[in-house]
Amino acid sequence: MIDLLRRLLAPAPARLTEPDAQLALAALLVRIARTDGLYAAEEVERIDRVLAIRHGLDPFAAAKLRTEAEDVEAEAPDTVRFTRALKDAVPVEERAELMTALWSVALADGLREAHEDQLLRLVSNLLGLTDVDSALARQKAERA
Repeated sequence: MIDLLRRLLAPAPARLTEPDAQLALAALLVRIARTDGLYAAEEVERIDRVLAIRHGLDPFAAAKLRTEAEDVEAEAPDTVRFTRALKDAVPVEERAELMTALWSVALADGLREAHEDQLLRLVSNLLGLTDVDSALARQKAERA
């Protein structure tokens, strides 16, 4: 965890390894879930499901990754570095899937908060996606 944070905080962070990219994504999912001040059980379950599906993990491994990510998220200074690191680690064609995952977590508690929308707009932009891309990802997440 400390190694990942050190790399993210470096002036010119190196491209993340696959395990670090998984952890960074998980931490960003946790940050999105915590944005509204609540960290609902539905959001935790959704994060675990996203991680299991995206990375081919069993439920125990997904929960373990999320737990590590909760610690990383609590220590991380800003969302920008996580997102930039993910942008470098994830091919452009897969970034829309990341936005769908992020929206699915934000919407898991059944509430759509203005500050969650603002954070997701920032993240979408930092991932190199447009507002339209983000809206399509949100619609996909709502249907899932």
